[in-house]
Amino acid sequence: MSQFAEIANQFLDQYGLLAIFIIMLLKEIGFPVPIPADLIMLGAAASAAAGQFDAQGGWIAVYLVILIPMFIGGIVQFSLARGPGRAFVYRVGKYIGLTEARLEKAMNAVRKGGTTAVTVGLTTPGVRIATVPASGLANLSFAVFLPGLILGSAFFLGWHFALGYLGGLALTLLSLPPLVLAAILLAVIALGIIGWRVARRRSKGKAEEIGAGEAYLEWADASCPACIAIALTRQRGELTESSQQPL
Repeated sequence: MSQFAEIANQFLDQYGLLAIFIIMLLKEIGFPVPIPADLIMLGAAASAAAGQFDAQGGWIAVYLVILIPMFIGGIVQFSLARGPGRAFVYRVGKYIGLTEARLEKAMNAVRKGGTTAVTVGLTTPGVRIATVPASGLANLSFAVFLPGLILGSAFFLGWHFALGYLGGLALTLLSLPPLVLAAILLAVIALGIIGWRVARRRSKGKAEEIGAGEAYLEWADASCPACIAIALTRQRGELTESSQQPL
């Protein structure tokens, strides 16, 4: 996986917007590309702030190059889960953290909440990855799913893009060497993964090892500090609600 990630990073550096489009499309369709989408969004926005894509249309082009694959990939994944890929989702989902219980919970949410639940699910770290396949498995109509996909994806990308762009501007003003910037990025990711794993273990109240599927989801979410904060706040709220329920 580390070799694949290195190849993908080289591809990003060499082909720019085209690489971002292809990798985001593969991820949104459901391929487990080992580069977190959050990291691509934040990094692309920061690069746009630094002027790297000015000749290709600037930040608007970067935003659309990420947003369009989110729409296309979401529609493809939804259609597959709703039709010929139903059995495949259940069979493969457990390897990336999408257990039957997790999918069932997401399916119940979108059945009850419709478009609003799809929108909220797609903007919530830790829930987003299950929302699209769950919508297909729940047999939502396209008319219900599509507005949620558009609104949720646009909002999710929007606040990631804003964070990345502002961060990129700040780093550009500081004029830090590339090696320092790379070290900062690696430190944020490493601390995020460590903090996420510790928090999840404590919240579960268990000392057992985290499975490969959950580890994949942690890696995907830990690239964005804001995502960690949102997911842990949501998780704490769920634990509080469960503890208040009568036995």
